[in-house]
Amino acid sequence: MLKKWKIDRIISIATLLSSVVAIYLAIKRPQPVAQPQTPAVAAANAQSFQQKMDELDKPKEPDAPPAEVHITSSEVGGVLAQAAAGVIPQAAAPGDMAPTSDLGAMPNILDQQVSFDGDQAHGQFLVNIAGKNVWVTVSGHLGSKDGYATFEPTEFKVGDLSVPVSLVNGPLQKQLADQRDRLKLPNGVGGIKVENGELVLTQK
Repeated sequence: MLKKWKIDRIISIATLLSSVVAIYLAIKRPQPVAQPQTPAVAAANAQSFQQKMDELDKPKEPDAPPAEVHITSSEVGGVLAQAAAGVIPQAAAPGDMAPTSDLGAMPNILDQQVSFDGDQAHGQFLVNIAGKNVWVTVSGHLGSKDGYATFEPTEFKVGDLSVPVSLVNGPLQKQLADQRDRLKLPNGVGGIKVENGELVLTQK
């Protein structure tokens, strides 16, 4: 009986310690995916972003291949920073897919960062869950199909705590399907992807 009590006690302590560590990792702020921008830098990056988007609105030359623009994560960050500061409306964020887009049951986003690496997009969002501000980091492949943006996650973290993608992908894809109209590509944009650390938009 004593041995069983000891085993149960050890299991109980181990479970408690694991829970405490998990909670700490969930609350702890992870390494940022992008650096904050000063207002001046954000304004310059947002202007550069808009100039590139304007390129896609120009009439396509006959027999010429569709125009293609390459947008850096700093330029996207500039748009998000200006939107957060109220300088530009949230709807002006890339492709109407600002992190503040309503995805039904998703919590309100208080802050956000976006970066690109190789062929993956990384987003980091500060959300309020059960009264606690928690950083959620998601990485994955951004693409398009039939005029709509798609996203396939490859990594998901709450704070510094990794969550299996298999647990997240199903509910995420359902939310995206339920809000499909919000993922429609902007007029003039035929395709979207991340390549060589940049967001690549192709003219329709």
